[in-house]
Amino acid sequence: MEPVQKPHRVRMTPGARRVLVAAERLFYERGIHAVGVDLIAAEAGVTKKTLYDRFGSKEQIVVEYLAGRDERWRELLAGRLEAVAGQGPDARVLAVFEASRAWAGEYGAKGCSMINAHAEISDPSHPAHPVITGQKRWMLDLFTGLAREIDAAGADRLARTLMLLHEGALVAHGVGVLPDPFGHALDRVRELLGNAEAAGGPVSLR
Repeated sequence: MEPVQKPHRVRMTPGARRVLVAAERLFYERGIHAVGVDLIAAEAGVTKKTLYDRFGSKEQIVVEYLAGRDERWRELLAGRLEAVAGQGPDARVLAVFEASRAWAGEYGAKGCSMINAHAEISDPSHPAHPVITGQKRWMLDLFTGLAREIDAAGADRLARTLMLLHEGALVAHGVGVLPDPFGHALDRVRELLGNAEAAGGPVSLR
């Protein structure tokens, strides 16, 4: 797997922050392709010249939008994981799913912004593409680290299963096809972890 390139970021001035606040709301509600710089500038109360002076391009605004949401998600998750520090990897795995349910309830009515963005940005040359793929790789690395503490021999397989449950819950939440997708995912995760504890051995993924 190739290393994830860190995206270029811009310095936030008051004008740039107004642009980003407006862009984040519009991009998430309407989609990235559907929102143009004219609308962003109008909603932010700045001129197009100011927008381009601060960001240079719409693509850079997308980078800042996605990177900013990722930073806030990681901050929320860090707090949840800190709250269960010392309780073992099982508790930390469950904390990840609980954090995602809390995030989705407050910030994710339309689902995962990364997944939504990837539906519109599949070109690896787009400057926001590494932000999207990097965020998902980071989540898989997180699950892999936790899985190693639970079942070193089957860590990769367990991590992939946890990742699929997590991402599936995100998608189902955004689509609205299940009443509580994170609750369902948590039940399955508890079952996986419970089987491991009862057996005193590796987690069964069947």
